[in-house]
Amino acid sequence: MKTIKRSLLIFLIGVLCSVSIFGKASKDIVLATTTSVRDSGLMDYIIPSFEEESGYKIKLIAVGTGKALQMGRDGEADVLLVHAKPSELQFMKDGHGKEREEVFHNYFVIVGPKDNVKMTSVEEALGKINKDKLKFASRGDNSGTNKKELQLWNENKIAPKGEWYIVSGSGMGATLKIASEMSAYTLTDMATYLNLSKDLDLEIKVGKDLSLLNQYGVITIDPSKNKYINAEGAKVFKDWLASDKVKDKVEKFGVEKFGMSLFIPERQ
Repeated sequence: MKTIKRSLLIFLIGVLCSVSIFGKASKDIVLATTTSVRDSGLMDYIIPSFEEESGYKIKLIAVGTGKALQMGRDGEADVLLVHAKPSELQFMKDGHGKEREEVFHNYFVIVGPKDNVKMTSVEEALGKINKDKLKFASRGDNSGTNKKELQLWNENKIAPKGEWYIVSGSGMGATLKIASEMSAYTLTDMATYLNLSKDLDLEIKVGKDLSLLNQYGVITIDPSKNKYINAEGAKVFKDWLASDKVKDKVEKFGVEKFGMSLFIPERQ
């Protein structure tokens, strides 16, 4: 059943990309990643270089980290690029992944309406949002961002509930737009916020906090999951993404437009 499901998935991706494929071509790599790296523009920035240099073709599926990890468990992807370290480590411990490497990081930020409300810390922001019942848009999609948000509420001993707590069930870009339209607060990765900020009526309320570290890892899937797993291509992509040359390229992403790197490479 998983083999049929995966073959159908790859076929549908091919149709959407106006490419007819029947079965799994050896030069196709199914990459399941987060909406944040897609919405930030990073994938559009690096994938063309990888395809040109390697000869492989990336079939990108942007979902929440929870869904990406499930795709890995089900053998529906060759490689993952995700950002929920505890869940990633459990994924590896359970034997679903073959190799895992941390490749870069940035920071989450709490954003909200452009007003005079000042917030100096995560604790203060979440406390005020809860006490004053200020609208907060949660992704609610088991993504890495959603996992981090729930962790922060829990660490601050707050159980978010009520009309003020809005669950979008959507990706990062869509949730930011909802927050902007509803004058609500939300937790987002810095890269996606900056990339979409010109179209949002939101500002950063809390940032530069060590508790908001957002780390990304690349994971190759255990090829025993599915006979169609492209283990060779997955490793080529992982090694390419973790190379110094590509880390240098990633470090330049956002500098010209925003004056800062949107993703900070992990250096040995």
